[in-house]
Amino acid sequence: MSNAQQMLETHPRPFALDAAEIARCVDACLECAQTCTACADACLGEEMVAELIRCIRLNQDCADVCAAAARVISRQTEYDASVTRSVLQTCAAACRACGDECERHAQMHAHCTICAASCRACERACNDLAAAIG
Repeated sequence: MSNAQQMLETHPRPFALDAAEIARCVDACLECAQTCTACADACLGEEMVAELIRCIRLNQDCADVCAAAARVISRQTEYDASVTRSVLQTCAAACRACGDECERHAQMHAHCTICAASCRACERACNDLAAAIG
């Protein structure tokens, strides 16, 4: 059980969504944020960095959006479904764009292969939680 799930399960107020499902999404978002940050850094270390400018930008954007999404969905007091759904949809879109770009470079750069997989996992987790909100 992750720390996110433990924290959600000890929350003093009941909330609309399943704590385990929220925790899976929080964990996926935090993992993706770290992976995208590391991928952007690795891209900067590559010889042909000019070819990776879009990848670096999308990595940075995705990392920021994922970190923000993790924070928003971790807060359950006075939960607002509309805001949460919008944040999840935005995170899924950022992950999709970053994952697509990383896949373009995956055959040449192993870090992009790892990052694309993390983006896809986070995209799925965000879409699943958004669907649970309705």
